Amino acid sequence: MSAPPTARLSPTTQIADHVAAAQRLEELLPTLRTVGDALIEVFRRGGRLYTFGNGGSAADAQHLAGEFIGRYLRERRALPAVSLVTDPSVVSCIGNDYAYEEVFARQVEALVTGDDMVVGFTTSGRSANVIRGLEEAGKRGARTVLFAGGDNDGMPAAAHAEHVLVAPAHTTARIQEMHLTLLHLLSEHVDAWAAGPDADHLPLDHHPHDHRPEAAV
Repeated sequence: MSAPPTARLSPTTQIADHVAAAQRLEELLPTLRTVGDALIEVFRRGGRLYTFGNGGSAADAQHLAGEFIGRYLRERRALPAVSLVTDPSVVSCIGNDYAYEEVFARQVEALVTGDDMVVGFTTSGRSANVIRGLEEAGKRGARTVLFAGGDNDGMPAAAHAEHVLVAPAHTTARIQEMHLTLLHLLSEHVDAWAAGPDADHLPLDHHPHDHRPEAAV
């Protein structure tokens, strides 16, 4: 991660940075599709999704779980998803009795099985508690996914994730914005499957302009 800027960034610069990062998200679609198919298989087997992160990434973790328990675009059955950031009594208990680095790993130890998927969010790929949570999930045989940003080289969390989605940005705000788009794309992929065979399923590699009718003139 680069050092925080010392000068104020103009809205125009921030929008340009956002657009530049978003234009590169297509590079991640093959991996995202693989994650989506793996999550569908987890739900098909009766497994659960567990998510976690810190700060803004905690909000993303809650957001992803909410999309599956509720719905994204379609009316369909509820899907089992749990965010491990939302119980302050559990989080503060583990942080106080053990260490903050263990707040997710301890919950993973208690709840996760080999039938589940665990998704960790960390913009830097270096959050110690996210690393430990993914590490513990791997030990239990769960599918593991990391949402991070910046450069994958030397990112410690990546060593504990089966699938890694590195947002093509280097500031926390832009990375989180890309994570939001990615989790929405993932939600669409799974949501369409869960709605049943009659759902309007647009796969992750769908290009909306490929078959667009000619505009009326």
